[in-house]
Amino acid sequence: MPPKLTNDRALRIVAVAREEFARRGFEGGRVERIIRGAGVNKQLLFYYFHSKRGLFHAVLARVAEDLEQALASLAFPAGRPLERIRQALEAQYDFLSQNLDSVNLLIQTPRGEVASFAPAIKRMVVLIAEGQGLGAVRDDVDPHLVAAQALVLMVGYLKLEGVIAASAPPLGADEPALRERWKQGAVELVVAGIRAQ
Repeated sequence: MPPKLTNDRALRIVAVAREEFARRGFEGGRVERIIRGAGVNKQLLFYYFHSKRGLFHAVLARVAEDLEQALASLAFPAGRPLERIRQALEAQYDFLSQNLDSVNLLIQTPRGEVASFAPAIKRMVVLIAEGQGLGAVRDDVDPHLVAAQALVLMVGYLKLEGVIAASAPPLGADEPALRERWKQGAVELVVAGIRAQ
């Protein structure tokens, strides 16, 4: 993302592009729809972002920044590493479930272009590594891998929620209740998997 986008027009372009790319992906997203929706011309879009790919990177950076801010705003209890990890995982899930466009963008992002999410993942990595240092988290787990697996578990569920609910009637069709149960189950699965014995 260009350094601290503060220009109203650039921010409006990113907001419209976020919707467009979340709905249609990078390949299906059209610059013409974005400029029409943002009320700008193509030259201005390319002035700010240089290319469609540059705009896509700006959108990903904005989503990652939003996730990072959601995690940064948590008030973690001191000295309780597993509880801090649990809270961060719950906050990550809550952010994703309230921002399904972010889930769609993550799903549609080419493999080499997810570097924008490194700061948000890094926060989870640091919490897990701190837990290892305090003896609450197993030494044999890779904090980067656990953080990535937790994100994949959450994104995969949110993307496939309807399929999961329809294919397993005992889980219930009430999406808010099912979503909350899944969050608790996913968080506990990760925490139990890393907990030191």
